[in-house]
Amino acid sequence: MTEKKYGIFSLPVIVAALGYFVDIYDLLLFTIVKKPSMLGVGSTDATMLVDSTRVINWQMTGLLLGGILWGVLADKKGRLSVLFGSIILYSIANFATGFVQTVDQYAACRFVGGLGLAGELGAGITLVSELLPKNKRGLGTSMVAGIGLSGAVAAYFTYQFTDDWRLCYKIGGILGIGLLLLRVSVAESGMFNQAKEQKVARGNFFMLFNNGKRLKKYVFAILIGLPTWYVIGILVNQSDRFGKAMFDSTTIDSGRSIMFAYAAIAIGDMLVGVVSQYFKSRKKALLLYYMLTIIGLLLFFSNYNNSDMSMYSICALLGFSTGFWAIFVTMGAEQFGTNLRGTAATTIPNMVRGALPLINMLFLDLFQKSWGWSLINSGIVTGIVVMSVTLIAYYFTEETFHKDLNYVEE
Repeated sequence: MTEKKYGIFSLPVIVAALGYFVDIYDLLLFTIVKKPSMLGVGSTDATMLVDSTRVINWQMTGLLLGGILWGVLADKKGRLSVLFGSIILYSIANFATGFVQTVDQYAACRFVGGLGLAGELGAGITLVSELLPKNKRGLGTSMVAGIGLSGAVAAYFTYQFTDDWRLCYKIGGILGIGLLLLRVSVAESGMFNQAKEQKVARGNFFMLFNNGKRLKKYVFAILIGLPTWYVIGILVNQSDRFGKAMFDSTTIDSGRSIMFAYAAIAIGDMLVGVVSQYFKSRKKALLLYYMLTIIGLLLFFSNYNNSDMSMYSICALLGFSTGFWAIFVTMGAEQFGTNLRGTAATTIPNMVRGALPLINMLFLDLFQKSWGWSLINSGIVTGIVVMSVTLIAYYFTEETFHKDLNYVEE
């Protein structure tokens, strides 16, 4: 009954998409307004790198911890409870960020914002996956991710038009509160309500680790998403540094690179559901996008990347090729029973986000600082390591396209 009621343009899908839009707007805003905002809270050019790294690390730590918190609550209290709670928390945090005066205050607000942002995507994808019939799950979650990821583009142009980083954060907080009003009319998942009536453990995070088969599924589900944050967190975010090292450019704007990349990611995520539907396979769609990512990486580090325009174009290609976030998170949701699905689907993407500091340790601390490698060589080898790990995990990941989700984990 429930499966026939909801389509890809139904209210739960639209609201989940708008929720992720606000999520990405807030998540990427710091990267876009990094320089003016850091100068605005007392940083100098000399302390910019250390101070901004501290702020982003606190935000990513909040995402990592929040993913566990909200994931557990999604299975214990319901998908909607998490969607309401997380959006209230990050809306308040973002509005408060507009008033910070010191680096410590900035870091604290971004930590709280990260805690809140962590619950949005996983709970939304879980809800949509459980409300839509299996033949529409991929399309529905692609719509959520595609519309949501365009929030980064909105953040970029909001700053371009306002030229006021504090106002941008306040706008993010207001958008969140507006979204909260839309959420009131969204229904809870019928699968969750059925699981609630059964006497099974719900939201037990440690169940992901106490069974060998489940643990492997969970680890592989995280590893298949690593290329997304290698591309965004390393290559696109530091495109200005790569441009200077590769062809002596001093005019590349990393914020603009992020805008181009996320515009393309949104298109890629809208299409990946269609590709998955065409192949009748999540894995085949994912493999196609991996191949495009490898082509994009080869172009990024090639002689063809020799101007500002080529850098922006290749960042867009890399963005499109890593636009598999929807399928990646959907596969995470589809691999676990209803009583553990919210926990898995919420923690998996945030574990990938939380892996960025580890990738940075490899790229910056080990290869550049300890071993003395160049920026370019460090980027190439980091990419080889990330893609190798990802493809191995992909090989061992199960196909979930036809999987029935109405079951529980014992």
